[in-house]
Amino acid sequence: MSIIQTRNFMRASALALAIAATSSAALAADGKMSQDVSDARQETQIWTTYALSPHLRAFDLKVSVHNGKAVLTGKADEAVNKELAEQIALGVDGVKEVDNQIVVQADYVPPKKTADRGYGEVIDDASINAAVKSKLLWSKHTDGLSTNVDTKAGQVTLRGTANSSEAKELAGRLALNTDGVKAVDNQLVVKNEKPGIADKTKSSANTAEQSISDTWITTKVKSSFMYSNNVDASDIEVDTKNGIVTLTGKVDSGAEQALAVEIAENIRGVKSVNAKKLTSEGPQVSMHERE
Repeated sequence: MSIIQTRNFMRASALALAIAATSSAALAADGKMSQDVSDARQETQIWTTYALSPHLRAFDLKVSVHNGKAVLTGKADEAVNKELAEQIALGVDGVKEVDNQIVVQADYVPPKKTADRGYGEVIDDASINAAVKSKLLWSKHTDGLSTNVDTKAGQVTLRGTANSSEAKELAGRLALNTDGVKAVDNQLVVKNEKPGIADKTKSSANTAEQSISDTWITTKVKSSFMYSNNVDASDIEVDTKNGIVTLTGKVDSGAEQALAVEIAENIRGVKSVNAKKLTSEGPQVSMHERE
């Protein structure tokens, strides 16, 4: 090999080594960047779940994740909340280990809330808004209701118009019976008072109700139970045939049984409710007695 060939070979070898080194460094950088992104994603997922949890959102908990190991710090008032925080972290995909450094302090007082709502509270209020609006939309008795629903810290305000005082009252009850609602300010204005709910329902029974499918009715009854703060949806099975809803199961009290029947009766398309197979552990209670 000549001197020139030798020099060219050495230059090519040096260039190949440089390219290889650069590629390795790039791969290492990409790998580190990918791990950093994964760590950040896991931290965000854990923190978001803490913010949404009514049991943990009040505590000033901090999370850091590195290579699949989550480190939790902060203070909590009970050991059960410390354990909950750890289980949530372990449930995040990619987290393999948790170093739970949360200090349990029985007399710990969470930081005072600021005037602004926290992330979890905003989500709670938005969920309540959606639930109340859905229940009003599904109800056969709130047809013609023009309602603006606003929720802040569990306090629901209803604004708009209603065709009758009965529709206004029912809208308030539907809102108050929604999970998470603490109080209802019913500012609906009754305009152009129309015949009572019972008369209106009878006159429209042969038209609107027949066009609604049994599957839709069953789904909305179940969803309404789920949104309710006084009915356990998991205890009640719902079946609908030709607009007749059958409720089956066992509830804790006659009040819960009566409320379940009322909720089902209010759904659009429901002609009647058969609750003979819905038993309660307490005495039978009518809706008037419940209220």
